[in-house]
Amino acid sequence: MGELAFTIRELAPEDAVFSYPVSVVSDHEPIPANPGIIGQPRALRALSMGMAIDSAGYNIFVSGDPGTGRQSAVLQVAQPLRGDTGKLRDIAYVHNFLKPDSPVVLTFPPGDGAEFASAMKTFTFRLQQKIKNFVSGKQPDAPIDPEELAAASWTLLEPIAHRFDAISCVNHLRHIKNDIRDHAYLFGMMDAEQVKNSDIFYRYGVNLLINHADTASRPLIVESHPTFSNLFGSVDPNTDVHDDRHLPYLSIHAGSLLEAAGGFMVINAEEMLAEEGLWDSLKRFLDTGSLVIQNSSNGISANRTSGIRPQPAPLSVKIILIGSETTYDKFCEHDEQFLKLFKVSAEFDFAMPANKENIAGTIGFIRRTVAKERLLPVSDDAIAELLRYSSWYAEQRNELTTQLSFVSDLLQEADYWARQSDANVIDRTKVVRAMDERDYVSGITESRINSEIAAGEMIIMLKGTKTGMVNGLAVMDRGAASFGTPTVISATVAPGSEGIVNIEHEAGLSGEIHDKGLLILEGYLRKRYARSFPLSIYAGICFEQSYAEVDGDSASSSELFALLSAIGEIPVRQDIAVTGSVNQMGEIQPVGGINEKISGFYKICAKMGLTKHQGVIIPKQNINSLILPYDVLDAIERHAFHLYPIETVDEGMQILTNRPAGVRNAKGNFPVDTLNRAIEDRLRKLYELSRPNS
Repeated sequence: MGELAFTIRELAPEDAVFSYPVSVVSDHEPIPANPGIIGQPRALRALSMGMAIDSAGYNIFVSGDPGTGRQSAVLQVAQPLRGDTGKLRDIAYVHNFLKPDSPVVLTFPPGDGAEFASAMKTFTFRLQQKIKNFVSGKQPDAPIDPEELAAASWTLLEPIAHRFDAISCVNHLRHIKNDIRDHAYLFGMMDAEQVKNSDIFYRYGVNLLINHADTASRPLIVESHPTFSNLFGSVDPNTDVHDDRHLPYLSIHAGSLLEAAGGFMVINAEEMLAEEGLWDSLKRFLDTGSLVIQNSSNGISANRTSGIRPQPAPLSVKIILIGSETTYDKFCEHDEQFLKLFKVSAEFDFAMPANKENIAGTIGFIRRTVAKERLLPVSDDAIAELLRYSSWYAEQRNELTTQLSFVSDLLQEADYWARQSDANVIDRTKVVRAMDERDYVSGITESRINSEIAAGEMIIMLKGTKTGMVNGLAVMDRGAASFGTPTVISATVAPGSEGIVNIEHEAGLSGEIHDKGLLILEGYLRKRYARSFPLSIYAGICFEQSYAEVDGDSASSSELFALLSAIGEIPVRQDIAVTGSVNQMGEIQPVGGINEKISGFYKICAKMGLTKHQGVIIPKQNINSLILPYDVLDAIERHAFHLYPIETVDEGMQILTNRPAGVRNAKGNFPVDTLNRAIEDRLRKLYELSRPNS
């Protein structure tokens, strides 16, 4: 009988407990006063390289979860690079005398744009004076000599041409001289007052869009609302190319890309994709290095409504897209140009090792938040509790969350409850109070589900045994809050060849990962039992009273236990809930949300009455994820609630049935009166019943 002996391993209360000591602050001195970006060495290294390289295509996609410091890191890394203003240019648009519907773009070194605009304003005023002198000094209705007027205008323009000797500027000034000559006949028909009020002089102005006269560093623009007009600029609609007062060049407005010329532009990727066609337009800009200012809400057929198309402005801008990992993957999979244009990926992790450096950095962040937000002083035991919360959020005892904004939020709420109780310090009890209040205010749905279970409206047994039914555990999300809840998983078995039928799938309520989990169960049955005969069953598995989509594989072990119970006609305990995924080898694998699942089952057990026998089967690997609420830890300490870490299906079945699983002997047979022998015998019988001659 030695081979039938088995043991049930229960997690010791001391192994269920996790906390940081109050001495954590003194143990990790010195604490940085300004910790900067914590726990993201890879992302910071990628950012530093990508921001420094000016070659084409070295734009950056920053991926990760919100709150991990993505935007703050971009601003931090860019700061020391902003001192090099060598690529800054003033940008202006002027009238195109050859093609009025295509205003001419002019670029200048910083400050020269404003000087050029001022010089042209002075020129226009002096030109008006000269023309008024011409008009006043001639006989009525006598023409003005075009060449004489052109020569006079050039005496005013020539100093400007010498000062701004770029070819584009000189060409523009020559066009002005020719235009003045061409309008000599009109001026000859005017009196001095008409010259003063003439709209013709608007043709000689300058629309200075970007002026870096007082700019001391490269621009860093964060575009919080990316639209076509906000990014690419706009042209006023219904501008008439023949209306000198409202000429096209005067109707052009700069967007944030133009403002970021020579520097950096930060754009939220998800918000950009929400605007149809915006990504394609940004791609064209990155591919050509020149900006076409648009006049369309969707970037398609830009400027067709007004017939105006300003000349493209050559720009050098480093684009930094910030988005999720999912968005980055979509870009890589569906846009063949993406990796050519965004050669640098800076990936921000959601968790970081709980090492000395990161613990000190998190403490520094907490202290900086207290000072910045003018919160009450925070005690060392409160800091220890905040670190525990950080590890809970990361779902690992040896890690901390990099989403420090969530730590800051809890600290703010703890400050509120401290002030409500007239305390002069935030201590551990106030942090725990803040977490309890979160559970309370967001717990309406959880309370309703537990009330329905207590009232019998949701049929869940918490005592006794039943065949083919197991209490699984699920996590439900409600906004930022999440909670665990039990769900009954049932299995039925009959002779047949259909295999395992996933009822959720048949009802359209099963995700692809859950479907895969059911196929794994079938593989396990074949490997474990159907060695000398075909697997011939018709089994149905269902999540009872569940009407939402089921996905993920964290319930696959629960489904397998229910199936094995149904196959072997073996009753299983109902006071034990199960979580964990399983592979075809029968090995139990870790799952997420372990703390919520345990806490959720404990709450309903406490509501229905603790029997001192209830508990949860968990994967052994999830022990390192256990950061449980204090009421659950107290129940475990009193042996009123139990946790059973397992590694194999056999271990789980032994706990649920209090019977030995059994190991094959030298002849390949399971011992009599074992679980596996009963299951294998029943599968063989189902095969016999499924044979045609039966």
